[in-house]
Amino acid sequence: MFGLFVFILFTPGVSELLCTSSDLEMSYTFCDSTAHAFMFNLTPCSTMNKSTWNAVLTWIPRSDIIFLKIVFNVWYDGAKALHWKEVICSGADDEYSVCGMLKGETIATAFDIKGARTKFPKGNYSIILQGFSDDSEKNMIICLNFTMIVKRDAF
Repeated sequence: MFGLFVFILFTPGVSELLCTSSDLEMSYTFCDSTAHAFMFNLTPCSTMNKSTWNAVLTWIPRSDIIFLKIVFNVWYDGAKALHWKEVICSGADDEYSVCGMLKGETIATAFDIKGARTKFPKGNYSIILQGFSDDSEKNMIICLNFTMIVKRDAF
């Protein structure tokens, strides 16, 4: 089972269901109050017996993507479990196709999320994904708040 979304302007603050299955439920909202031209798909919708999730992203950014820093925070049942930062685009010799995209251009990409090989304990996860167009993390260009509910232990 997988989530499938039509490319539309999502309403800020409204939770969008990403996927639901017998062992996993995922949804997301945007952190800011502006509508986004955004589509995200994730398969399979399961934490069991898969080493990789396949993701598809379509997004029209509201600013140029010359520099892009991703900040990823995960909370498990209310306790901070992970904090990770990565510069994806630096403006020189960037390896990702999203780097160099201009405001208003459509980003359409598919990628794998290797975290699915992790055995997630049953519980509630809050995942904040922020993208910044500067290293000081003052100019946020996107912010997503994912909710992941693992309904049963994978052990």
